[in-house]
Amino acid sequence: MIQGDCIQVMPQLPGQIADCVFADPPYNLQLEGELWRPNMTKVDAVDDEWDQFGQPGADSHFESFEAYDRFTEEWLSAARHALSDNGTIWVIGSYHNIYRVGRIMMDLGYWLLNDIVWVKTNPMPNFRGVRFANAHEMLLWAKKSKDQKKYTFNHHSMKLYNDGKQMRSDWELPLCTGAERLKVNGEKAHTTQKPEALLERVIVASTRVGDLVLDPFFGAGTTGAVAKRLGRRWIGIEKEERYVELAGQRIEAVEPMPDEWLRQFTEDPPPPKRIPFKQLIQEGLLHPGDKLKHIRLDVEAIVNADGTISANGCRGSIHHVGAQVAGSAGCNGWTNWTYTCPQTGRQRVLDALRETIRAQ
Repeated sequence: MIQGDCIQVMPQLPGQIADCVFADPPYNLQLEGELWRPNMTKVDAVDDEWDQFGQPGADSHFESFEAYDRFTEEWLSAARHALSDNGTIWVIGSYHNIYRVGRIMMDLGYWLLNDIVWVKTNPMPNFRGVRFANAHEMLLWAKKSKDQKKYTFNHHSMKLYNDGKQMRSDWELPLCTGAERLKVNGEKAHTTQKPEALLERVIVASTRVGDLVLDPFFGAGTTGAVAKRLGRRWIGIEKEERYVELAGQRIEAVEPMPDEWLRQFTEDPPPPKRIPFKQLIQEGLLHPGDKLKHIRLDVEAIVNADGTISANGCRGSIHHVGAQVAGSAGCNGWTNWTYTCPQTGRQRVLDALRETIRAQ
């Protein structure tokens, strides 16, 4: 983690050091005045100076669109120095800035691969009622140049996140809320903290275990926390000292995922035969009443005779219940639930039992 201005820091890094760049730059918001809910409580909106477009008489970071464009061109150019010739870059933004960012990326030689729509399942309403509720953000995914032949895209890993189906470019994920949201004295520690589920998809899709991910706008350290958990290396650059300290404490507490879990996400094509969870019970590998444990959460589930599981008052497939207890839009139950191995007494992912049946 490096404290400093990414425009100055990135050119000092060794060339082509990063396999992937994830950038969450200032959105250049044009927020005017305060926002209030109908019950007259104030909305905790993004009103940080570093994320504001110049208003008459205001001491804002970007005094004009031209100033924001210069800033964008400078940091994207610096990122090209650090990005490997086989690497890719992700930039997230909203309607305030993403179209200007996209044009500049293309002018600098980046070649767009996808635009991903992050559909927020719990967006903030438009309290003034003067426009549609803004329920999505955009991610631009690009390789370094049009002529670049090689880059990482773990197509089959993404299918694991989507119940065996090809992952689409619209991702339904909730905002960062609850226990995941970092707070200081009861207030949001960072106004634009992104959910870990979003970064997990980005990193699993476009990097391999051991790759290096560079985040030039590190903020609360979500990229570093997810990268560490997924067995990737990382570099984070952040100007604000308060965020550097906060991110450091957060990442220090992260435990990397077991190697067995990480091995699930390889680019080897998955075996063609589909194994229903109920077959594990029919084969005697699991029994009704057996307990499963979630690999990341302190949650247990009970195996039912009909091939469903039950946890926290929810009953359904291993995928459905896994998504419900994690509060996410989707879940691969084979890699997120574990069972107790009778031979060793250790926890293993359910996919090990599925592979036993496939081997037979």
